[in-house]
Amino acid sequence: MKLTYYGHSCFSVEVDGTHLLFDPFITPNPKAAAIDVGKIPADYVLLSHGHADHVADVAAIAKRTGATLIANWEIVEWFAKQGVEKAHPMNLGGAKQFPFGRVKMTAATHSSSMPDGSYGGNPAGFLVETEQGHFYYSGDTALTRNMKLIGDSACLKLAILCIGDNFTMGPEDAARAATFLEVKEVVGVHYDTFPPIEIDKNQAVRDFADRGVKLNLMEIGASKEF
Repeated sequence: MKLTYYGHSCFSVEVDGTHLLFDPFITPNPKAAAIDVGKIPADYVLLSHGHADHVADVAAIAKRTGATLIANWEIVEWFAKQGVEKAHPMNLGGAKQFPFGRVKMTAATHSSSMPDGSYGGNPAGFLVETEQGHFYYSGDTALTRNMKLIGDSACLKLAILCIGDNFTMGPEDAARAATFLEVKEVVGVHYDTFPPIEIDKNQAVRDFADRGVKLNLMEIGASKEF
């Protein structure tokens, strides 16, 4: 599988020719100014929660590509009013088989509201199981022991974890999460975009290395095979 990082918490995973795009927040992010949002491919757009820094480019991308939106019921209903009609609603603990693999919506400890302040349902993460390997995206969350249940139930090739602290887990807690998940390869997201979530990247790498885990801090626009 190939992961491409678009900044903040936005990334895509290409699985056997299918593009899964997560939490697109690109055009308002000055650090992602070099990314042409009009060229990003997407067959599915998966949203962890409704905060503006995770959904800013959803409508434009979904309408351009015809991608299917995967999110909780409240987010799907909100985007339907923005003209996004192709969608599959889910909720915490539920799983669904799609052509590319199985998606399970996992619990996240955070908050969620839509850009207009309306209710955004429960925040979530995603466990995605494919023939090319399984991966977990935490969404925005605190460290919880629920992550150990994910590690017990799935052999993960990769985890994509928030590491920016202040609003979510910081590097130390995220490294501990990696041990709960029993994963050896992590991509860090949700860091350095704004001053409150700026981190010491060298220390973050060490926090993970101390637990035998490789932390990948990818350049915006870069891709990597896992």
